[in-house]
Amino acid sequence: MPPAYVKPYVKRGKTDAVDAEAICEAVTRPTMRFVPVKSADRQAALLDHKARDFLVRQRTQIVNAIRALLGEFGIVVARGIHNVSRLLDAAQEVPDAARPALDMLADQLCDKQARIPQGHPRSHRCRTPR
Repeated sequence: MPPAYVKPYVKRGKTDAVDAEAICEAVTRPTMRFVPVKSADRQAALLDHKARDFLVRQRTQIVNAIRALLGEFGIVVARGIHNVSRLLDAAQEVPDAARPALDMLADQLCDKQARIPQGHPRSHRCRTPR
């Protein structure tokens, strides 16, 4: 059953016992509609999508961290994942003391990019700033 169909039967605060009672009440209603069970193949496809979205979010966090660190040195590049190569090229201008941190992030970015399944319109090749 969709949670939205059970919600009207919840009488008080949200606890497991109250939720179970609401489900028991809702299932006895003759007008209740049920959600079909997903097949294993469908669940696997959804898992692939969720894993890819997770990796893309992590890649975005790494890119934002690199942008913030370069911004501290006055290096600003246009936003967007399609400008990552320009961002990494601009990283050449940072002082040697900042190089290890930026290299570490660039390596993580390349690793993350390699793990993201390709075939998406926004996929790009990673270039290291070395």
